[in-house]
Amino acid sequence: MNLRTDTRSQAPAGDLILHRPTAPARQLVLLFHGVGASPEGFAGLAPALARDDRWVVAVRSPFASDLGSGWQWFSVQGVTEANRSERMAAAMPRFTETVRAWQAHTGLDAAQTVLAGFSQGSIMSLESTQTGEPLAGRVVALSGRFAVPPRLAPAGVVWRFVHGAQDPVIPAAFSTDAAAQLQALGADAQAHVLPGLGHGIDARSLGLLVDALDATG
Repeated sequence: MNLRTDTRSQAPAGDLILHRPTAPARQLVLLFHGVGASPEGFAGLAPALARDDRWVVAVRSPFASDLGSGWQWFSVQGVTEANRSERMAAAMPRFTETVRAWQAHTGLDAAQTVLAGFSQGSIMSLESTQTGEPLAGRVVALSGRFAVPPRLAPAGVVWRFVHGAQDPVIPAAFSTDAAAQLQALGADAQAHVLPGLGHGIDARSLGLLVDALDATG
């Protein structure tokens, strides 16, 4: 296990480092925002997520949002159950490249990486487990979903879903159904549905995110 930051690798431009480790790094946490948002939206989470041996990075989606502000991995204009998967798949190579660039920069591998996404950021994070070698040992989906129901449960990957019961954008059933489907495939998957929460992150969901990160050691 390489605990040294690889100074030969340049950090991806546009991403926001929320916390740099002050001890030998053991974990890389990559945060992925939703459509029309930016990495700065995660800045308030930094104190709760910081740990001496942890990198915490908010990743900027690569394309300007066509909703008028912020950034996106793919357009949600006219998105349907039929075309969402195609749009996600077109963006996946760039997503994979971004994760691997941060792993190279920090000297940490997939087993030491956590992908934590909100909304569209969770779609990309979750779907990355369904194609090729897993990019991370743990995925935390906040108010998110798979593009299509999960087909695979790669060994060594842990899934955690956190969802507001009153989410009007992505119904919480997408999280509970996905967790059940992954469990049926033999995976370590859990869903937490929070009463009173809509499409967002509150103190309860932040606490569950912290628990999910700390559980990796």
